[in-house]
Amino acid sequence: MTILNKIPGTVLVLLGALCLSFGGIIVKSFEGANLWQILFWRQTFFSIIVALYLLITFKKKFFKSFHASGLPGLVAGIFLGIGFSAYVFAMYHTTVANTLFIISTETIFLALFGYIFLKEKINLVTLISIIMGMSGVLLIIGSSLSIQSSSQFFGNIIAFIMPISFAVLIVIVRKYPKVDMVPSQFIAGIFAALIGYFVAGKLSISSYDLFLGFLAGTFQIGFGFIMITIGSRTTPAAVVGILMLTEAVFGPLWAWLFINEVPPISVIIGGGIIISAILFEFFFSPKKKE
Repeated sequence: MTILNKIPGTVLVLLGALCLSFGGIIVKSFEGANLWQILFWRQTFFSIIVALYLLITFKKKFFKSFHASGLPGLVAGIFLGIGFSAYVFAMYHTTVANTLFIISTETIFLALFGYIFLKEKINLVTLISIIMGMSGVLLIIGSSLSIQSSSQFFGNIIAFIMPISFAVLIVIVRKYPKVDMVPSQFIAGIFAALIGYFVAGKLSISSYDLFLGFLAGTFQIGFGFIMITIGSRTTPAAVVGILMLTEAVFGPLWAWLFINEVPPISVIIGGGIIISAILFEFFFSPKKKE
């Protein structure tokens, strides 16, 4: 699909983030499937759509594409696979807003990992943004201790795995911009599907739930992560973080409109602080040459 390579990277990342924003209402809409069944079918369909993309793109060089991605692609795939599993777990146990606001801290982890692995200095503005962002996170988690169940609190903690895994993916993509990392998406899908397979017990679910699994695997994370991965190759890491806020903003909105999930005021305030921190970083941090 060379047509995707002709679309500006920022547009691809924005569209990908918009696709991801529907994840919460899809996971919450399953009628009978348990957490691990959802994970298995979601990642199975995701793996299929990524495999089709790779076949169309590389044709006879399908298997060579995995070899070309090498160890970076394997590492990115495993980390993202763990992140996929954490995402479904968090959505299953806590609210859409809690999960997505915590996931939006990926920009903070991008800054930290960029400093550690890409030798990108953390300036004063970024440091202030990190402190602000973590304050928002502490407010969200703190509120879960008093007004939410222990299951929701645990879901909030597990939600942190996703922004860390996503930050690892983006750092690897930025470190190896000439290496196609889409094969790592396939590795991630298979890895997460295997986790679901071994834990689920039985895989049979209703046709309605199967359709939701198909929708989540193809449209939501399939198209979403393919576009984000391709777009990130030509988009500065900081800009990727800002565009990914689309998921954090629209996800809770869809949950409110379609499944009547209204987050407590403390979560809204905490999420607002996180988004403000990231916008502060984007607008006031000295621009780096990419």
